[in-house]
Amino acid sequence: MFKKIILKNGLRIIMAPMKGTETATVLVLIKAGSRYEKEKENGLAHFIEHMFTKGTKKRPTALDVTKKLDEIGANYNQFISKEFTGYYAKAAKEHLELTINIISDMLINSKFSAKEIEKEKGVIVEEINMYEDMPMYLIGDLFEKLLYPSNSLGRTILGTKENVMNFQRKDFLNFFNSHYYGVNSAVIIAGNFSEKKIIKLAEKYFLGMKKNVRNDDKKNFQSKKIQKYPQVLLKYKKTDQSHLHLGFRGYNIFHPDKYVLNILAVILGGYFSSRIVHSLREKQGLAYYVETEAEYYTDTGYLVTRAGVPNDKVEKAIKIILKEYKKIISGKISETEIQRAKKHIKGKTIIALESSGEMANWIGSQEILKEKILTLKQIFAKIDRVKRKDIQKTAKEIFVPKKLNLALIGPFKDKRKFEKLLNI
Repeated sequence: MFKKIILKNGLRIIMAPMKGTETATVLVLIKAGSRYEKEKENGLAHFIEHMFTKGTKKRPTALDVTKKLDEIGANYNQFISKEFTGYYAKAAKEHLELTINIISDMLINSKFSAKEIEKEKGVIVEEINMYEDMPMYLIGDLFEKLLYPSNSLGRTILGTKENVMNFQRKDFLNFFNSHYYGVNSAVIIAGNFSEKKIIKLAEKYFLGMKKNVRNDDKKNFQSKKIQKYPQVLLKYKKTDQSHLHLGFRGYNIFHPDKYVLNILAVILGGYFSSRIVHSLREKQGLAYYVETEAEYYTDTGYLVTRAGVPNDKVEKAIKIILKEYKKIISGKISETEIQRAKKHIKGKTIIALESSGEMANWIGSQEILKEKILTLKQIFAKIDRVKRKDIQKTAKEIFVPKKLNLALIGPFKDKRKFEKLLNI
């Protein structure tokens, strides 16, 4: 399914051949997400991600960087999470060398022009303003702020406007030199290609990345917190719809029961006929979007239900979600539900992995976070081994009232009535 080689500079090259496609995706992942920022650096990892298309030594302007990718019809972008940053381009297989050439040039030779940095500050401030006006997305940041106060995981990826406006070129160079190096990064190529050719291209274009000894800076993590009572975080905003995240602290990405928790999340709110979606949307008509999912980081995680509901029906919606949580705690889970959830997870995964881009992301996220890649067969075997007793055990461990957390955006100022609701 895949093959990994390590270059002399420590950079991991992972190849995932897919003969049934006419495309190839080149994805670079760096362990340099917002978790690795100090407080005054908050927003810098995201800002750097913007600067990689602003010009290199070989391609001086943003137009020089992107016009060739546009010419070949490539799908390309950058993205960032709390734990890593990614750069990718997907194109027809015959353009693979050009794709690798441009991606490697961006990664190794970006100029971080002071003039371009100043211009981009306004762009990012507007991006922050946009998310402030999009409560459906902002609510996720508030939920993590509630769970992980006073550490990097509880801060937003975009950072603060003040930080953004104060960043100087030296800040970019310091962060880049501290995190963007061989052993802290991985390149994943997925799609239709020749393995021998990829090895030659990797050595040709990526050996210019500096080596550096691994130095994972986790001083800012400290996300473990003993929660003694339910918590509520309100953000007052005049809206036509209230947005909520309601959930519990969960497992980290290495926990053996993460597959059990995934199944629980699907049973609760993973598809239209799942419990909470059916109760909240289909039976009551209270929400357009509603979903339950498990989120995992390298040292922590959570299970959360998210929904957008009418302002005057928020308490009713919360009660419905809590009622479904309570059923889970009581062990009211059928074997049929468990098997449906397993099939759903497998089916969605198989469909997603038909795309070279999704395949690259799937392999790359495992490598960069866990440094161990499980095959589809291995993961499905872990899912198949989950029994009803495992579901009940995990439910009792995770769905504990004192671990309950609610973040809410809407026209509310008094959180006491919501605190009273959090008693399942």
